Amino acid sequence: MSYRGLSNWPPIWTWRGGQENKRARGEVGVLRDVFYSRVEPRSRVYLIVEHDGEEYMGSLLFNDPAFCGQIFELLDKQRGSRVVEIGSLDVNHLF
Repeated sequence: MSYRGLSNWPPIWTWRGGQENKRARGEVGVLRDVFYSRVEPRSRVYLIVEHDGEEYMGSLLFNDPAFCGQIFELLDKQRGSRVVEIGSLDVNHLF
């Protein structure tokens, strides 16, 4: 997946809270929540993960709002899954 020609997975994680920012990077943590952008065009999905007792947020941007909606639906069903497992899902059928 990409946005403007650059890979958008895994997201860049921003620390949201806990005892210490451990600077999470890559396919880490467990997906706790997913939010679909309310701003038009709806082309962004926000992810909340828990990693080593800390909470992080990342976002996925897309060129195509329809594809963004499909990714949101897929991720919404993956709550509680490890991000590394989500990253290995085959999304070719969505293209």
